[in-house]
Amino acid sequence: QVQLVESGGGLVQAGGSLRLSCTASGRTFSTYVMGWFRQAPGKERTFVGLISGSGTSTTYADSVKGRFTISRSYASNTVYLQMNSLKPEDTAVYYCAANPTQVTMPRADYWGQGTRVTVTP
Repeated sequence: QVQLVESGGGLVQAGGSLRLSCTASGRTFSTYVMGWFRQAPGKERTFVGLISGSGTSTTYADSVKGRFTISRSYASNTVYLQMNSLKPEDTAVYYCAANPTQVTMPRADYWGQGTRVTVTP
């Protein structure tokens, strides 16, 4: 059974940092594009960023560019989202996704269950 399991969410003050992890099991995702999305209360899910299958290319939403960094470990089948300089508007449930291609990432084949991040003023 394929699973993506996120962890690392929590409560943090504005200006603080958190690192989210997403560990895949059930298959290897070494060639898959891995992405992060988030859904704020009462809003639709939006794109945060992604990392290519090779790990050499990343793309970020403008709202997080320069503050968030995505990386991946092939040894542990894990992708990370390092979030710095957090703002209250970053409060959301964060979801990990895995997909063969970047173009269809919003309709990714695999999704995690989400981890909640709350940023207080």
